[in-house]
Amino acid sequence: MDFLVLFLLYLALVLLGFVMICLASKTHYLQGLISRGAQIFSYIIPECLQRAMLRVLHYLFHTRNYTFVILHLILQGMVYTEYTWEIFGLCQQLEFSLYYLFLPYLLLIVNLVFFTLSCVTDPGTITKANELLFLQVYEFDEVMFPKNVRCPTCDLRKPARSKHCSVCNRCVHRFDHHCVWVNNCVGAWNTRYFLSYLLTLTASAATMAVVSTVFLVRLVVMSDVYLQTYVDDLGHLQVVDTVFLVQYLFLTFPRIVFLVGFVVVLSFLLGGYLCFSLYLAAINQTTNEWHKGSQAWCQRCPHTARPPAAEPQAYRNIHSHGLWSNLREIFLPATARYERKKK
Repeated sequence: MDFLVLFLLYLALVLLGFVMICLASKTHYLQGLISRGAQIFSYIIPECLQRAMLRVLHYLFHTRNYTFVILHLILQGMVYTEYTWEIFGLCQQLEFSLYYLFLPYLLLIVNLVFFTLSCVTDPGTITKANELLFLQVYEFDEVMFPKNVRCPTCDLRKPARSKHCSVCNRCVHRFDHHCVWVNNCVGAWNTRYFLSYLLTLTASAATMAVVSTVFLVRLVVMSDVYLQTYVDDLGHLQVVDTVFLVQYLFLTFPRIVFLVGFVVVLSFLLGGYLCFSLYLAAINQTTNEWHKGSQAWCQRCPHTARPPAAEPQAYRNIHSHGLWSNLREIFLPATARYERKKK
């Protein structure tokens, strides 16, 4: 089978898996299919192996650890090592602009700064000392965030838009989600750093994809390969097409072509998640609120089984006050202003 067909099949499977994971978290039907699939596998896989897998999964996704932080840095290091080792030097020989070539390194430095800040910054941990302060920040909507609710684990009153993170074992103000890649919760005090980290990571992947693609295109143009012909498996003379060019480049520069494919896929995935995160920031909604709001909407669906008396109240986002006010709230958290006034 041709390399391009295999690569497209691989890309389709990766994207399909990503979409299925996203849909499974929202669709009860898919959750049921996954549950039944897990039951079938439980009869095939030995019980000792199942326990070992569960322990590994629990450690990776339900405890704070640096596994994904280290994996993130290793992958980033491998990508930039390949870029430096092959693409940077060859592009210099082809007289690419140095500003153009150094842009991925500049984005890397900025990205690592925001990555570190996302990892080490307190996301807004609620304690006895600041409990009353956080209770004054956001209004209770009495649907998703009712008044006078206490966290059963922390034994603290839960401010509006807060949530207890089972991984970090703490209540977080304006909780968005727990990110395993930064080994930290994303909350009121570090959402700005996380968005900046995500933006620069997407930009660095896209920039590297553009530089590498332009390099390969220039090589093809300079070598005049696209003007030549070849004999196919049936002995017919064929004009060089895109499939042949991709396979030719893969055989000539396998690591560079693989790098291009990786950063292109990464750019699309990160770009999609970045757009989603920016959309939530623009309407002043967290991932946790979006997820709960979607569940509430699903409960109102007539096909969903529920007790007749349990008619859910409609969720309405009461915290959105316009684009600029919403962005200012993220990049200048309200609690920081309250603390300055208190001092």
